Amino acid sequence: MTTTTETRWLDAEQQVAWRAYLLGTARLMAKLDDDLRQFGLGINDYEILVRLSEAPDRRLRMADLADRLHQSRSRLTHTVGRLETAELVRRTSCTSDKRGVWAELTEAGLQLLEQAAPYHVEGVRENLVDLATSEDFVAVGRVFDAVSEHIGQR
Repeated sequence: MTTTTETRWLDAEQQVAWRAYLLGTARLMAKLDDDLRQFGLGINDYEILVRLSEAPDRRLRMADLADRLHQSRSRLTHTVGRLETAELVRRTSCTSDKRGVWAELTEAGLQLLEQAAPYHVEGVRENLVDLATSEDFVAVGRVFDAVSEHIGQR
């Protein structure tokens, strides 16, 4: 059976918005990553520390952390290994499930996060939040909630 579908091309306005999103996102993430380098962190390292800081007992199972960050387990293992070498995170075995591994935020990791967070938040504000009206910013949140829900990666 042959199925014919017609491509729904983006119109000119949608194409401009799509390309602005791609370039703006790439530049924003590069800027935020660069800003965190003064603390010896990249944006992915920072997000790991944040997620752990927000978790009960400042720890998450590695598999859960990978899901929350939408990272492969192997990539997360590599990144957490670097953070562990820097004594910002430690891995421990899960006593209830011998196969599970916890990633835990150390005191040094929490202290570094507390130093970096104000600079990071200021960068987010300066390079994104303050450039939009509050209505536009709320709309961005709605759009990406819908994207996450649609793709199933919430």
